[in-house]
Amino acid sequence: MDLSAAKVIVSVAIAVVLWWIWRTLEWVWFKPKMLESYLRRQGLAGTHYTPLVGDLKRNFHHVEGGKIQTHQLTDDIRPRVVPYPLQMLKTHGRTFFTWFGPTPTITIMDPEQIKEVFNKIYDFQSHIHSL
Repeated sequence: MDLSAAKVIVSVAIAVVLWWIWRTLEWVWFKPKMLESYLRRQGLAGTHYTPLVGDLKRNFHHVEGGKIQTHQLTDDIRPRVVPYPLQMLKTHGRTFFTWFGPTPTITIMDPEQIKEVFNKIYDFQSHIHSL
């Protein structure tokens, strides 16, 4: 009797661990890669997904590089304040996507497209994460 109860407990524990591994893989890899593929099929350009960190590491390196340079008050401060989005703008154009961890972030700089998004606000899904 004790042996069969132990087998049931071990089986349930294995099932829970396998379920947790599947959910983690889905969150970290499968869903972001599916979203990346979908965005590229829609014609958007952007960076390739990096598991868990997304573009945070690239953004950090651009910001650190901007701190080294000295600037005058008359200089354009955009390269120092937002160097990574400016690099993406130069590389991919006025509409692109980047990654904030496993979540894609779409940047739209075309006024007509922005107007369309605001006019159809309920058609576009938006997630606001509080810190």
